[in-house]
Amino acid sequence: MYSPVVGLEIHLQVKTNSKMFCRCSSQYFESEPNSHVCPVCFGLPGALPIPNKEAFNKALRLAVALNCTINQETKFDRKNYFYPDLPKGYQISQYDQPIGENGYVEIEVMGDSRRIRLQRIHLEEDTAKSLHSENDDTLIDYNKSGVPLIEIVTYPDFESIEEVILFAKRLKQIVKYLDISDAEMQKGQMRFELNISVKPDTMPAGQLPDYKVEVKNIGSISVLEKVLNFEVKRQTELLEKGEKIKPQTRGLKGMTGETLFQRGKETSDDYRYFPEPDIPPIRIESSQIEEIKNNLVELPHERKQRYMELGLEGEQADIFVEDKQKGDWFDEFIKLTEIKEEIKEAAKWIVGEISGHLEKRDHSILEMKLSNTDLLELVRQMQEKTISGTIAKDVINTIFEEGGSAKVIIESKGLTQITDSSFVADVAQKVINENPKLVSDFAKNPNVIKALVGQVMRQTQGKVNPKIAEEELQKLLQVSE
Repeated sequence: MYSPVVGLEIHLQVKTNSKMFCRCSSQYFESEPNSHVCPVCFGLPGALPIPNKEAFNKALRLAVALNCTINQETKFDRKNYFYPDLPKGYQISQYDQPIGENGYVEIEVMGDSRRIRLQRIHLEEDTAKSLHSENDDTLIDYNKSGVPLIEIVTYPDFESIEEVILFAKRLKQIVKYLDISDAEMQKGQMRFELNISVKPDTMPAGQLPDYKVEVKNIGSISVLEKVLNFEVKRQTELLEKGEKIKPQTRGLKGMTGETLFQRGKETSDDYRYFPEPDIPPIRIESSQIEEIKNNLVELPHERKQRYMELGLEGEQADIFVEDKQKGDWFDEFIKLTEIKEEIKEAAKWIVGEISGHLEKRDHSILEMKLSNTDLLELVRQMQEKTISGTIAKDVINTIFEEGGSAKVIIESKGLTQITDSSFVADVAQKVINENPKLVSDFAKNPNVIKALVGQVMRQTQGKVNPKIAEEELQKLLQVSE
């Protein structure tokens, strides 16, 4: 048996207005090719790079949030290699003094917290986009060249494919919470490079295989999962045949997850790193690091823990963590009450009925007419047995369709539940008289009472408290026996 050994490199385009080392706009998506370029982008003689302060500060904030040791003396380096998407013949990156080192990301696996260690976080510039035509021509669009890019490198800590996917999703949440990147993967704003090998279960713990395969430019988490499954299967089959796998770089075959050989794997020596002579070293003050720590937003794992302490189930909490707008709206509701039962009940309605309406209309939660106070009104009236869940659904539907206040709708339409036991008893008797077969079945199967309660609710348009309806039905059916 073999198990995967996985490390990830994650590339994040930083959310800034301009590129990393020039004033060209970084908002290039769907722009005319080569319309966001300048002499710095092309590396023309005499064009000097000037680091983007906003990009640097965002990279520093991410490194602090991901628990990294910060290199207070950091610098940029030249990473030399020839490829058409690098007109300078080198990339400005960071080598031996990255902004952050030795951090970690916490994920939850089967209810347990687990840390994935980060080797480094550094800042660099993105490359151009190559477009390969059917007649073997290659066209280059330099709009993307020079866009600020954060690279995050993990240690090979992943013990399963599931952990890799959980990590990728959690990291995406974190960078969006911190406003580092929009991480829109369909726009190339978050990309993965996968380093993967497999080792026999007989190999001692801590020992790694003598090879690794790199797969570049994975542009979605679903494709990342497909690639992992494909490579584990491919490499396992080769090793079982007694073949030796050489270090190599592989590319993707469409979105299938299948990989194709591209070239032998480079090492850091191949890139001939040396300090970037046009950018002086950068000093990060201790006070700057402390200020970032003191002003960090609540991160996804912290938010999930807070929700679970309020009584939410893990899956409910995940929904509010993943959809930050929904979580923010829910937090505004929480400010209105300190009663956990009301908070838990509201969560169920947001995740269920309200989310259904939003999906049907393709709206975000910020676009809906239902307010936090409306939901609290409905929750409280349901718990006081003034209205039923059926009535609450009708009120929510009315607000989505027409707007209005929950309290006013309930009062104006006379939707409060009927709790008069004598009235309920009369309706229950009528239902019993009209449904002799159900009454007969009740003697054999007590669960038939639910069908009779449903009939009472229908005849009263949902205005009877179902608990009272069941109590009255039970009394009458016992008498009839």
